[in-house]
Amino acid sequence: MSEPLQTRFRVDGMDCASCANKIDTAVRRMPGVSDVSVSVTAGTMKVTHDASAEPVAIGQKVSSLGFPAKVIPIKAVKAAGPAPTHEHGPTCAHDHSDHAHQHDDHHSHSHDEHHHTHGHERGLDDDRRSSDAKPAHPGAEGQARFRVGGMDCASCASKIDTAVRRVPGVEDVSVSVTAGTMTVKHAAADLKAIEKQVSGLGFTVAPIIPNLKRSVSSPAGSNGHAGHVHGKASAGEGMESLHGHDHGANEGPWWRSKKGRLTILAGASLVVAYGIGHLFPSIETYAFIAAMLVGLAPIARRAIMAARAGTPFSIEMLMTIAAVGALIINATEEAAAVVFLFLVGELLEGVAAGKARESIKSLTNLVPKSALLEEGGKMREVPAEALAVGSIILVRPGDRISADGVIVSGESSVDEAPVTGESVPVRKVVDDNVFAGTVNGDAALRVRVTAAAEDNTIARVVRLVEEAQESKAPTERFIDRFSRYYTPGVVVVAALVAILPPLFAGGDWGEWVYKGLAILLIGCPCALVISTPAAIAASLSAGARRGLLMKGGAVLEGLGRLTAIAFDKTGTLTEGKPKVTDVVPFGRSGPDVLRYASALETGSSHPLAVAILAKADEDGLDTPASTDAKALGGKGVTAIVDGVEVFFGSPKAAAERVTIPMAHSRQITSLNDEGKTVSVLVIGDVLAGAIAMRDEPRPDAIEGLKALTDAGIKTVMLTGDNKRTATAIGGQLGIEVRAELMPEDKQRIVGELKKEGFTVGKIGDGINDAPALAAADVGIAMGGGTDVALETADAAVLHGRVGDVALMVDLSKRTMRNIYQNITLALGLKAVFLVTTIIGITGLWPAILADTGATVLVTMNALRLLRPIR
Repeated sequence: MSEPLQTRFRVDGMDCASCANKIDTAVRRMPGVSDVSVSVTAGTMKVTHDASAEPVAIGQKVSSLGFPAKVIPIKAVKAAGPAPTHEHGPTCAHDHSDHAHQHDDHHSHSHDEHHHTHGHERGLDDDRRSSDAKPAHPGAEGQARFRVGGMDCASCASKIDTAVRRVPGVEDVSVSVTAGTMTVKHAAADLKAIEKQVSGLGFTVAPIIPNLKRSVSSPAGSNGHAGHVHGKASAGEGMESLHGHDHGANEGPWWRSKKGRLTILAGASLVVAYGIGHLFPSIETYAFIAAMLVGLAPIARRAIMAARAGTPFSIEMLMTIAAVGALIINATEEAAAVVFLFLVGELLEGVAAGKARESIKSLTNLVPKSALLEEGGKMREVPAEALAVGSIILVRPGDRISADGVIVSGESSVDEAPVTGESVPVRKVVDDNVFAGTVNGDAALRVRVTAAAEDNTIARVVRLVEEAQESKAPTERFIDRFSRYYTPGVVVVAALVAILPPLFAGGDWGEWVYKGLAILLIGCPCALVISTPAAIAASLSAGARRGLLMKGGAVLEGLGRLTAIAFDKTGTLTEGKPKVTDVVPFGRSGPDVLRYASALETGSSHPLAVAILAKADEDGLDTPASTDAKALGGKGVTAIVDGVEVFFGSPKAAAERVTIPMAHSRQITSLNDEGKTVSVLVIGDVLAGAIAMRDEPRPDAIEGLKALTDAGIKTVMLTGDNKRTATAIGGQLGIEVRAELMPEDKQRIVGELKKEGFTVGKIGDGINDAPALAAADVGIAMGGGTDVALETADAAVLHGRVGDVALMVDLSKRTMRNIYQNITLALGLKAVFLVTTIIGITGLWPAILADTGATVLVTMNALRLLRPIR
């Protein structure tokens, strides 16, 4: 047998783990392929295969999914061992034999109904971690992220994108204006050269490097993310800004920024020029030229830098040409005024962009800067970022919790609104999880830290939102392509307007050159290009504050197009844990039935036992002691309680001990028909009663499903649970039910819905539904906020509310309406001023207002999406 081959591919277009899942699933099905490893962060795929699998065919398969793929090198290597399989078996049975008894009617959940993280799920995570864990350095291959200071319009992002793509070795660039970040995919590129290219444009740039620092007490693999810290800015940070935007810190009042000072200086120069013009008319022209040069000099320098970096049609270049042209035709006063208005417009753009950026940064401010660390029985205050995994911290009443953790002692109400959007405080007890940034209520808590500062829930949410903004939506990509032709087209139109009428119609050169210069200013695509990313950034931020996470603009757009949504049952439509629904007394009172049953269940961790013990505790019952407990396989459990033998188990096993009257049998059958698990209690030779339990629907499930149905979206439940239980829950919720399904059945049903013409969303726990999540147009993880849940699906609902799915869909639709409004506003204003300029109604002043004014209006309209979601 020939040795296995390994082929590596560069794969473009991946921006989430769902992409990787789709690629992994497709390639594994190809003949001759034995193993696949996909890294989203590195943008690569490694395939182990035999000689029958053609690399070209593999590349074509991936490309057909919408991810352009090309072979890196092909080489024969010896496989390290049998390729690990990523497939789930048909079932993933969970052994409940440690429980004291088993009921005939216990749920027979399939693998997907449980929230367990299995080892193979770490495959993608481990690949991601290994990629993230390598510090960026010249010659490194993969992906690098940078914090870029001073971007506040789409023109900034375009210049940076164009300039960085020219650096040798760079394969792809994603720039987010609102997040202030840049991601560069590269093969052996010099990262210092990338930083130099960006800083040369007048922006500050600093690498976002993985934080390799981990607590020695942190268990291996305890957390999935490598945190990000900001490195020091490159030398470019200290150089004088050539861009005119404020490339330093955006903190403090606007008038203290470089951009603010330049605008004030240009305005003052203009006022002085007007004064000189009135006092000394003979030198008025020179005064306005001097005033214009105050603002134009830095603009012209930026224009030259941008042209050298590959952006000849920047707004700075158009502004410079227009101002110089105005001088030539002796419109010096207007030229100086237009330069000042341009600077004012940029200043307003910066303020508006800062508002969007603050919505993300404000999330990080939720986490307190310090914590009370317990060491050797004493408390001391330490920086929150210094907390190690495993540390014990004290959280006093009213304090914000400073780290993700687990309560080790204490009981209190915790306000989780900052993280999950839950308006009602949640009661937390020992062993419950708490999140950094949430507020402790009425009692002190001791908490064991489970995640370092850079890996806590809020840090992950912020990182996810920032990275999501770098993933362009289809509409945004279309607008980008359109703007590449739009601006040169406007320049051509401006040139024709300036030249043709004087040449062929006897027009006045001064008049038509003036009109051509005004059209140049109208032609800036800033407002058009920012129309989509501004709205998407605002929506992503607003969603994150509510606990709705969407991985990029493409996902945000896709949510609004959904016409069918498939839900899991357990843990998605239901709470994921059974509750006691009925205590039915037969020969003894209801409280007695519950007391004796809880005596037999004490010490068991089985979900049904936990439900009985919780109900007894809720009713304030004292549980009597039991002795000589024995498990009866498949039947139930017996023990001696108060000197009497007590049996608790299935109705069938109970019928072997005592006679069950027909009336009681009908009651038990009726409870079973409602999807409830029924256990019968026998005390001595007396049929004492029965207890019914069921995994109940989430409180908002009915309302949430109705909201989706009212929006015209088809809903269906896909579950591996037994048909009787699923049908009962489905009837209560009013949703179509497909039960007793294997994971591959769910994937098949999602595929069938798509063939019927539906745009399908799949909602599950984000871990065990990988095939169906990958098959759906949009996969949504429900609840938890775990690393795997956040990384597996396209979107996540952190709090697990069914109603939040409808909110997510509504947010998508509102975002798309906002984008269409922005595009209409941007193009409409330009069209109006284009016509009025040609017919002689408006000139240079209105033209610059049409550009900067439209940009500000578009940005402010997008910021309306930051309002709280209801």
